[in-house]
Amino acid sequence: MTTVLTPPGRRAATGRPDAPGRRRSPVVAGAGTLLVLLLALLGPLVAPHSPTAQLAAPFQQPDGRFLLGTDVLGRDVASRVLGGGRAIVLTALAGTAAAGAVGTTVGVLAALASRRLGDLLLRCVDALAVLPGLLVVLVLAAGFPGSRTGLVAAVALATAPFSTRVLRAAADTVLGSGYVEAARARGDGRWTVLRHDVLPNIAGPALMDTALRLVASLHLTATAGFLGLGPGGAAPDWGRMVSENTPGATLAVAPFLAPALLLVLLSICVGLLAGRLADRAGRGAV
Repeated sequence: MTTVLTPPGRRAATGRPDAPGRRRSPVVAGAGTLLVLLLALLGPLVAPHSPTAQLAAPFQQPDGRFLLGTDVLGRDVASRVLGGGRAIVLTALAGTAAAGAVGTTVGVLAALASRRLGDLLLRCVDALAVLPGLLVVLVLAAGFPGSRTGLVAAVALATAPFSTRVLRAAADTVLGSGYVEAARARGDGRWTVLRHDVLPNIAGPALMDTALRLVASLHLTATAGFLGLGPGGAAPDWGRMVSENTPGATLAVAPFLAPALLLVLLSICVGLLAGRLADRAGRGAV
């Protein structure tokens, strides 16, 4: 009997098609993610009113002019919802991208390096990981008041250590497999193994980790807005909208509930979509 070595990222085909519910799941999650992202990125272009102008009495109920009513200062809630997502989504995406780049680079280098050097790199990462993410955000946001760059750096520093550990473990698994040993036996160098064997086979874990980091980044960015960190002023921000309008919850729920629901919807859809994509990447990696 012949034994076939299979890359760690590939699963044997079972010949069983996915259940209808599993086939619909990524479609629904992808549609939800796309809808919220388009709303956040393009919303300011279609806002019916100025998101910063006081137009009516505070906490006015929805009507033909104000589809979601008005907020604590009499501003149009619909316009603020449409205008308040771009900054928070772009900040979270930038923080996730930076954390992913750092985590992948350091994690893979730690796996490729000697055991002692790899452990030393992880000890440095662990020193940062013990700090609560919100504390990192508070310190950097206070150090760079009103700066989105400082907020992006804070989100990246708070989430990168966990990406580093996940991707180091995934790379270690690939490097210790018979598949990579066979590649080295035929004369492939370290960088060839990295490019053709390690990186494709950690795509699934990397994608899932990116989704988790994006959700964490959204939470941290929204929390920063809730606490009044980052750029101030009257500019709309989904996190700040929740904080501003919670005291009037008994008068009107839309001003704080609408941005909160959009954040929850985006987090859930991103997690579901990336989980499905990671599963497919794991089965198709070579």
